[in-house]
Amino acid sequence: MARFAHISDVHLGGWKQQPMQELNFQSFKKAIDICIKSKLDFVLIAGDLFDSAYPSIEILKETFSEFKRLKEANIPCFIIAGSHDYSVSGKTFLDVLEKAGFCKNVEDFEKRDDSLILNPTVYKGFAIYGYPGRKSGLEIEELRKIKLNDSPGMFKILMLHTTIDKARGTLPVDALEVESLPSADYYALGHLHIDFQYQNFVYPGPVFPNNFQELEDLKSGSFYIVDTEVENTLAKIELKIKEVLTLNIEIKNALTATQKIISELEKKELEDKIILLRISGQLEKGKTSDIKFQQIEEFAKKQNAYFVLKNTHDLKLKESEMEIEIGDSENIEEETMKIYSEQNPSEFNKLIPQLLNVLSLEKQEDEKSEVFINRLMDGTKKILKF
Repeated sequence: MARFAHISDVHLGGWKQQPMQELNFQSFKKAIDICIKSKLDFVLIAGDLFDSAYPSIEILKETFSEFKRLKEANIPCFIIAGSHDYSVSGKTFLDVLEKAGFCKNVEDFEKRDDSLILNPTVYKGFAIYGYPGRKSGLEIEELRKIKLNDSPGMFKILMLHTTIDKARGTLPVDALEVESLPSADYYALGHLHIDFQYQNFVYPGPVFPNNFQELEDLKSGSFYIVDTEVENTLAKIELKIKEVLTLNIEIKNALTATQKIISELEKKELEDKIILLRISGQLEKGKTSDIKFQQIEEFAKKQNAYFVLKNTHDLKLKESEMEIEIGDSENIEEETMKIYSEQNPSEFNKLIPQLLNVLSLEKQEDEKSEVFINRLMDGTKKILKF
């Protein structure tokens, strides 16, 4: 039997702010350090290694360096694509990692009648199966059809990047019924950024929180080390990089808000911490632009805070007798599609998330315009089945 790491949702390149992007990478590097020092037999990455199917050159260089360390330590890595690093064209930089000999993408299946038969990647008595995630949960219908090509006598691991019904909670999304899945000894799951276990179905949580809310809730990233010698004993590994300090401040007067926020910061030890400012309330005087966030950030910087993030989602402006919510909704794209689909029912609506995914691809450094356009067209044609 063996000991292996179950890692998921690394999202390298996901943070827009460079200091936070660096922390994300440091957390991944720490996970690799632990895997090497623990002399594990192998590593599983259950999707979303990258935040995009086409990460930047700098992200790729740093990532290749870490995978090289794993290879030099003779620790093989098995991987699947997630909803972020999956590409409808079928081409992602996971392929480059695999061709460089740094990992093995275990996605291997064939269609038979109305079923998807997954073929195993065999390693030292382990049969590792995998199926990738898709945008907007589009993989779920396919996962209801999967079967495993038998591997008698081996320890079966099924890697999936999806939402299972037992972990969905109150999320208004489609979920895969665990009873519909074929039997396996361990289900290495990714996609939901939660630390969750149901029998042998496991979500390890993200390697690093991916947004304000996750930083507030999780504080740090995590992964699991699984020991198969003692009935799948799980050891949670917390990846603490920086301390997180959350301040909830209610504001009524935007004209005096800047000093109020700074006064609250003065009461705290800020050095080397990630500062989360959650600003709420109903403004009776002034407007949001009257709050001098740059001045607030400069104060925190002088106190040697690592970085300041703000959330004004719950800050409202009283305008006549109407309240207008201030702040950007992270789910505005999904909400817009939902409303449009309800008002304009059509089979075509199912293709919208995939089309948006393709059309959101960015032109890569040194990529010729003609190559970029052809890449977009190929992905679009594949979805529309031209």
